[in-house]
Amino acid sequence: MAPRFASVDDYIASYDEETRTQLAGVRDAIREVAPQAGEKISYGMASFTLDGKPLIYYAGWKNHVGLYPVPTGDEDFEEAIGPYRRSKDTVRFPISRPVPLELIGEITELCLERRRARAAAEADEAAS
Repeated sequence: MAPRFASVDDYIASYDEETRTQLAGVRDAIREVAPQAGEKISYGMASFTLDGKPLIYYAGWKNHVGLYPVPTGDEDFEEAIGPYRRSKDTVRFPISRPVPLELIGEITELCLERRRARAAAEADEAAS
C-alpha cells in the first residue's frame, strides 16, 4: 500500500535530498505563476488546485520528477518540451539534471490558459 501524506510538505520531505530539491523547485516555479492556487495531495501526488479543481500534478519517482497533465503548445514550446515528453500529457525531468524551471512556468501558464478558456466556454454555455 502506498504511503498517505497529510500535506505537500510531508510528501516532499519523504524523498531523498536530490529529489526533494527538484520537487521544491518545481513547486516554487508553479507557485510563482499561479500564486492563487491551493495545494493538496491527490492520487498520491502533490497537486495545485484552482477553485477546488486540479490544475497540475507533480510527483517524485526513482529517476525523474513527473508533471501531469501537460497541454500542447505552440511549435517553440513543443520543441523545448520534446526531450521530456513521455506521452500526450506527461513530462519527465531526470533527477540527474536540473529541472528547467522556466519551462515549468510555461507549462503552468498553459494550464492556466486552458482553465480560463474552459471557464469562459462554460459561462457562455450557461448564459445561452
